[in-house]
Amino acid sequence: MPLPQEHIYTTEDIYALPDGQRAELIDGHIYYMAPPTRKHQLISGELFTIINNYIKSKGGSCEPYIAPFAVFLNEDDKNYVEPDISVICDKSKLTDRGCSGAPDWIIEIVSPGSRRMDYYTKLFKYRTAGVREYWIVDPEKSRITVYDLEHEDMQEYSFSDTVKVNIYPDLSIDFSHLD
Repeated sequence: MPLPQEHIYTTEDIYALPDGQRAELIDGHIYYMAPPTRKHQLISGELFTIINNYIKSKGGSCEPYIAPFAVFLNEDDKNYVEPDISVICDKSKLTDRGCSGAPDWIIEIVSPGSRRMDYYTKLFKYRTAGVREYWIVDPEKSRITVYDLEHEDMQEYSFSDTVKVNIYPDLSIDFSHLD
């Protein structure tokens, strides 16, 4: 007796979801997303504002985006994510639909339902796709895990620390003001 075939989803399935329902697609598997908490939104908005203001003040060519923003990691139809914050420096990756390929910097803010996804599944996907820097901001644990994927380094910080951004030599973010 043959084994039942596993259904592989595509970005068409993501775009066919009912209005208001959000999901991500990793290797053809759909992962539904719960609405973010107020604290999640507060942290996301503050981080985006700091990053956006920094890039504008330096006349930088990179562009930051806040979720929901589509990232097609492998330029295929089996991987679609919506990082909380994405910074893209290669504008040729930007389309009307989002980003085709790996952003330079991704920040994910952990929600109770996304812990395993953010710490394991997305870390692997982001590393293999070519993301240069990946931050996991964990409000429940008051911890920031910074992966410098270009140099294969990882550092952990608390919400009382100032965290240096690896892709920008003169940008640091003081988390003591975000908690």
